[in-house]
Amino acid sequence: MTLFNQDKDYIKRVNLALSFIDTHLNSNVLSLESISEVASFSPFHFHRIFKIIIGETLNSYINRKRLEQAAAALIHKKDLTVTEIAMQSGFSSNSSFSRAFKKFYAVSPSVFRTNHPHKFSKISTIESKNGQEKSNTEQYICNINNHLNWVTMYATIEIKTLPELHLASVTHIGVNNIENAFERIIKWAIPQGLMQDPETKLVRLFHDSFKITTPDKVRMSIGVLTEKDFLVDADIQKTSTTPGKYIVGHFEIPIEDFEKSWNSLYIWMHDNGYKKAEGAPFEIYQNDMRQHPEGLAVVDFHIPIV
Repeated sequence: MTLFNQDKDYIKRVNLALSFIDTHLNSNVLSLESISEVASFSPFHFHRIFKIIIGETLNSYINRKRLEQAAAALIHKKDLTVTEIAMQSGFSSNSSFSRAFKKFYAVSPSVFRTNHPHKFSKISTIESKNGQEKSNTEQYICNINNHLNWVTMYATIEIKTLPELHLASVTHIGVNNIENAFERIIKWAIPQGLMQDPETKLVRLFHDSFKITTPDKVRMSIGVLTEKDFLVDADIQKTSTTPGKYIVGHFEIPIEDFEKSWNSLYIWMHDNGYKKAEGAPFEIYQNDMRQHPEGLAVVDFHIPIV
């Protein structure tokens, strides 16, 4: 769902609310009253508008984001206890966190951490044909090796320290109709003189992770890199990446290989002892794949690391 399909003034104000929620997710200031004030709506009107535009109530959205943040911490922050993660994710107690987490993910936080150290590391036992239990470790190792081989064959990987990058962007939620968001930002950028600049790059920044967020709710910013100052224009907003160290994987691939390439790059990260940082991963497109002789995207995948 591309948010510019809705009333543009409403989109601008809901985007302000989403940014406020992101910034204060771990605090106790996320009341309907405080968020609606940021968005310049009455609480009653904001509650209705938020659900229409985002597709879920404000409380459901905040609870989901907190649980997904906790799930990410369970995966990536092994040094923290479940209780510490609960407190850092805005829950008042470990018991309330555990109940909410189990209701959302169908397993307890401890079981989730054990079974999901990362997407491709779930080692279980299966029953062999002769009735004996057989470890699935060999299949796991084969899966890991396949992804490492893939990223070795199709990517050039570097570790880079990057400054804050600035985008003019639109918000898109879910995996359907993403092309509409790209068309919207390009349509906006052309009269700004940005698309005529060969240095202009399209970017897709992920505010959520497909590992812990259902595809229809993953929020992205689709934009163009620019240092040019511009006025926020209804659904066009200013977005920035987090400065710091990144794993950068340079790929030349068809669009259907994006998921495998991302997964392989995360496997490479774990295999080489890096840990994901708090910032959002993003893609920078180096070409127009429609003009590539084989229809391939030349794209750099960025994972923030500590």
